[in-house]
Amino acid sequence: MPLVPPRISRRHALRALVAVLAVLGALVWWLRPFGHPDLKGGLTFSTGVNTGVYHRYGELLDQALSQDIPGVKVRLETSEGSQQNLQRVASGEADFTVATADAVAKYGIDRKPGADRLRGVARLYDDYVQLVVPAGSPVQSARDLRGRRVAVGQPGSGVRLISERLLTAAGLDPDRDVTPVSIGIDTMPAELEAGRIDAFFWSGGLPTNAVRELSERFDIRLVQLGDLVEQLQASGSPARYYRSAVMPQDAYARARNTSAVATLAVPNLLVTTEETDPELTEQFTRTVILSRDRIGHEVHAAQLVDLRTAIYTDPLDLHEGARRYYRSVKP
Repeated sequence: MPLVPPRISRRHALRALVAVLAVLGALVWWLRPFGHPDLKGGLTFSTGVNTGVYHRYGELLDQALSQDIPGVKVRLETSEGSQQNLQRVASGEADFTVATADAVAKYGIDRKPGADRLRGVARLYDDYVQLVVPAGSPVQSARDLRGRRVAVGQPGSGVRLISERLLTAAGLDPDRDVTPVSIGIDTMPAELEAGRIDAFFWSGGLPTNAVRELSERFDIRLVQLGDLVEQLQASGSPARYYRSAVMPQDAYARARNTSAVATLAVPNLLVTTEETDPELTEQFTRTVILSRDRIGHEVHAAQLVDLRTAIYTDPLDLHEGARRYYRSVKP
């Protein structure tokens, strides 16, 4: 005798349909891009030199933004570093950028054009100040750089600010007691390898690929800077944003350091202006936080982006759009 399927009541059928629609709705929600798909337009992100951490971070953040806010086209612009980045955002040439907290503070203290328009989006990761020399160099501290050819960073960079402060703290005149060479991390390694400079300063996340790659083909050593931190901090703002830090011995596994290296670190801030659309800034902030692990696979410093500390953008006030995001995820 053939089996007769049980009759399904209209009520049961409607319940089943509602359940199916609920599942499909949830699936669509999970598969949609995070953020606001209706946002349209373009924005410019000022990064840094091609071989620096700022630029690589910008490239990876651009990929994340293209998924989360597909209607917004991001244009990346390389730069000399923090000082030029701030000038671009303050003048309207760029919409977002990354800059060190000390550079932001100095920009405000100097009352540069548009300084009052700058707003913070997130505190990102810390830059570690690195003084790199050939492994056989007699230089054991910044005080030993007297009379030497030292790459101090490009005029528009954050490392230029830090290197000049460090040399001054070491009792050296940055213009007279060393031969300053105004180049960036894109050319510093090759110049050191060729013997055209004796040392270079760099401020960046750990590890910086350009320094790591240099260590794999040329014997280098990182020089401690910890003996200058107290004196720097005593000089007041904007040097108050520096903190004592330690570079692990394996930060650059091929470098000829036999132990961890004492140095200083300074926070990086994601910066925009008060005029930037709050909804765009809110979605931008969301992507920065949620893409941390993805970006961190390639830019290890990005793994330190933390929701608990991201809101501390001193010396800048938090942008309203960023504040909205942090409030929305507050436990």
